[in-house]
Amino acid sequence: MAEPLILALDQGTTSTRAILFDLSGKALGEAAIPLAQHYPADGWVEHDAIEIYEAAVQVMNQAVAAAGRRMDEVATIGITNQRETVVLWDRHTGVPAHGAVVWQDRRTAARCEALRLEGAEARVTDVTGLLIDPYFSGTKLAWLLDNVPDARTRAQAGDLLAGTIDTWLIWKLTGGASHVTDATNASRTLLFDIRAQVWSDEMLALLDVPRAILPEVRDCAGLFGETLPDLLGRAIPICGVAGDQQAALMGQGCIAPGQMKATYGTGCFLLVNTGGSAPKSGTRLLTTVAARIDGQATFALEGAIFIAGAAIGWLVEGLGVESPAAAEALARRARPDNAVILVPAFTGLGAPWWDAEARGALMGLTRDAGLPEIAAAAYDACAYQTADLIAAMRSDAPEAFGAGSELRIDGGMSRSPWFAQRLADLTGQRVARASYEETTALGAALFAGLGAGLYPDLAAAASARPTTEPADPSFSDADRAAGQARWRDAVRRVLSHDGAPAL
Repeated sequence: MAEPLILALDQGTTSTRAILFDLSGKALGEAAIPLAQHYPADGWVEHDAIEIYEAAVQVMNQAVAAAGRRMDEVATIGITNQRETVVLWDRHTGVPAHGAVVWQDRRTAARCEALRLEGAEARVTDVTGLLIDPYFSGTKLAWLLDNVPDARTRAQAGDLLAGTIDTWLIWKLTGGASHVTDATNASRTLLFDIRAQVWSDEMLALLDVPRAILPEVRDCAGLFGETLPDLLGRAIPICGVAGDQQAALMGQGCIAPGQMKATYGTGCFLLVNTGGSAPKSGTRLLTTVAARIDGQATFALEGAIFIAGAAIGWLVEGLGVESPAAAEALARRARPDNAVILVPAFTGLGAPWWDAEARGALMGLTRDAGLPEIAAAAYDACAYQTADLIAAMRSDAPEAFGAGSELRIDGGMSRSPWFAQRLADLTGQRVARASYEETTALGAALFAGLGAGLYPDLAAAASARPTTEPADPSFSDADRAAGQARWRDAVRRVLSHDGAPAL
């Protein structure tokens, strides 16, 4: 009998992708379709939920065909998704009541500011682990109920349903049989009590969201429903779901406390597993659900860097460097004693600084500084921001960090061994570069394989993670500390407030 295969559906912000995996974690075939972005007003970002669903069906069929395999070899499907994007739809017709409001959307900024001024944030953080910000889906859902004609009346009558993209896709793929989500996606809504693992009546009342429109919250691994037979040629069980960053944490095998991963794309998301402890952050990091297996939740601290690979993009688009490869070549030519610091606060600074009004700066210029030194400073900024996040996480959850911990990296910038070494040197952390980049899709597949019983336990599933290439720090502690001191001095000079964390 042929080995069972796992189909992963990775619904992201700019594309919908499917990858077929075997049980060893090897990718056999894949397909992707770009996703249109819609900007109906300044600061608003929307997606077409029907377009997302139709693309999902297409890419799943195409990925299996690309692998030269048959759909009857697929044992289960795993889904991972852009986490905070929310959809509101008619439960009878399946027609969305409005465009999907995307995680990047800022239309609820005034509502969030009002809640903060009312003093609600401390309690919101206690219950949900999150900060009050338009990024999360709760205020988006409240906006839809208040601004789509008759939406609140229809919701109260039981005619509307809501959910993040995973919930929408499962509902559509199962023909409306399953209105469900998983604990990781629920933990990003501002509506979920992460310690009690239930929708919070207090948060629902705060945002005026009726519980009846929300999905049932399930483990990351288990049966979520079966696809309609005519979509993929047969009914296939959906047995794994996780938000994109938690799926990547699983795909990198970070299932024990202290294990951490960073994904370097336009920005960077860094998560560290804190086990069964959900620490309250003193450095304004997010506390989130890392996974829930057999009813037991594990947690993670999460920090976001707004500008990572985008700093390299600035070298290309803003300074006329030919390509990212040329930018790295320039950076490698920088003087060894280079002390130029770039603070890439082009759109403010993320965790742990949280200053939306901060703006970028280039400091430490001397007469002999040129493009190589500026290029090196752009790469170094990624490393220094990572070091700040790790320092904040160590402060918030010192018990989670043991000796010999490593940072597992993926994403576009991780392709460079030189960047991995620079990251190790400037953070003082061993860096393990993943041999396979699509760890988000892989994590969804591993959760599904566990939920379908294809792996005996979580450790067996995680062992299918990609191999890594390690880079160990080579700088002296004194040199590293001097560089980090220059960086933090530069950051403090661009901050618009005095609320810098004590790192």
